[in-house]
Amino acid sequence: MERRRYPRYMISKDITPILEGWEYVPNDINVRRIHGLDGRDKVQLRIDLGLMQMELDGRPDGQRPHGKESLLDYFEALLREHIERYGSDDQFSLNSDDLVELQREGIQYYHRYISLLHLGDYPRVIRDTERNLRLFDFVRRYAEDEEDKWSFDQYRPYVLMIRARAKGMLALERKEYTQALEAIREAIEEIEDFLREYVEEDSLEENNEIQVLREWAEQIERERPLTPRERLSRALEEAVRREEYEKAAKLRDQLRRLNAREN
Repeated sequence: MERRRYPRYMISKDITPILEGWEYVPNDINVRRIHGLDGRDKVQLRIDLGLMQMELDGRPDGQRPHGKESLLDYFEALLREHIERYGSDDQFSLNSDDLVELQREGIQYYHRYISLLHLGDYPRVIRDTERNLRLFDFVRRYAEDEEDKWSFDQYRPYVLMIRARAKGMLALERKEYTQALEAIREAIEEIEDFLREYVEEDSLEENNEIQVLREWAEQIERERPLTPRERLSRALEEAVRREEYEKAAKLRDQLRRLNAREN
């Protein structure tokens, strides 16, 4: 199909030229990083009716509500002022309009950290997921209605999973397999602790985020290279199983020397 040509002198707000050659793929994350006209890199997420463009840093839409980096920062500043004036956070609360705006802002950060995860920008994913977890904590403490609190907090397991994925991938890039597994196990524990407030203990195994993280941890365990201690331990187990006791004794001595050096 012949590509449309747009005269250079024609200034239009039509985004068709931007979308040409970038088809929307359902059930996939269609995202790219571009260099903006203002000299800063930005993230573009392709959606069925066009695209979303987000700043890499600060609030995704580039706005600074009330002169703050985000609306959450603004409300946190209001809280500090309230405590300075009254000596505690008693009587500080979020009304329904506040919560609507905070949730809308949280969704912006969600779109960005999902896009950044796909692009492999793991430090920014960690930053944005921790920011939304901070939002959930803030709403949980200062929203008056339990349903309002849950409207935010219900996403906590998912955000914890995404943060663990970013931390894990960052560690795997450095070949730090133990740190990756620790990030995954820590997230599983946090999700389990959270869910115990709302579901029966037996229901934890059915949680999708926990299942995904456990499967990933098992994959890392299978594929990661063994440490010298692990290689010796497995060789020792195999020698004992085969009743090769002389070989087992030598391997046991090697393990003792390795322990002595590490201690």
